[in-house]
Amino acid sequence: MKTLVFDLDGTLIDSAGDLRSAANRMLADLSLPALDRETVITFIGRGVEVLVRRALDHSGAPPDPAARDAALAAFRRYYAEDLTGQTRPYPGVMRALDLFREAGFRMAVCTNKPEAPARDLCDHLGLSPYFDAVVGGDTLAVKKPDPAPLHRAFELLGSDGSGGDFYIGDSETDWLTAKAANVAFAYFEGGYQRTAIEDFRPALRFGDFDVLPGLLGAD
Repeated sequence: MKTLVFDLDGTLIDSAGDLRSAANRMLADLSLPALDRETVITFIGRGVEVLVRRALDHSGAPPDPAARDAALAAFRRYYAEDLTGQTRPYPGVMRALDLFREAGFRMAVCTNKPEAPARDLCDHLGLSPYFDAVVGGDTLAVKKPDPAPLHRAFELLGSDGSGGDFYIGDSETDWLTAKAANVAFAYFEGGYQRTAIEDFRPALRFGDFDVLPGLLGAD
């Protein structure tokens, strides 16, 4: 049985609007300037702690550990209050997941978003029924690009990630994770990666989820 593991933010869902809103509420508490969407996108992918640190650094916040811990807590609170106000699956995602499920694929999510909000998002957006496992940024002691979360996701699907299985993502972090885990990587070109990736050799690229099932033999 083929298995697929998907990244979440920037791959299955466009969540930048709600992440930006939470970040800007956090910055407003500190009387710091708001961030535009494109700037926030460049901060996504390495987990919420890195997103908040990058937002604070960019906005000129002082390097006070206690204040930064409070800002991180505020961001988490604001984001939890409105996970899906602007967040939606990318076009074609739901149909692609239907086709994969009908073809007998088993699927999971591996994200650096903390597991609880990742699961809540999947519930609210109708994605949860497609996935047998969700591995978040706090599920293990390490995050992507460490390969352990991806290995865990495939393990929960009963696979070792070989033999035609794929990790599907949109970022350099996802590519490095797949490479470290020795898993074939499918690159979604419509996500959040904004710079060229060095020595980039994905097994396949796609810009539209409508074509992905055909590329992976599920159309």
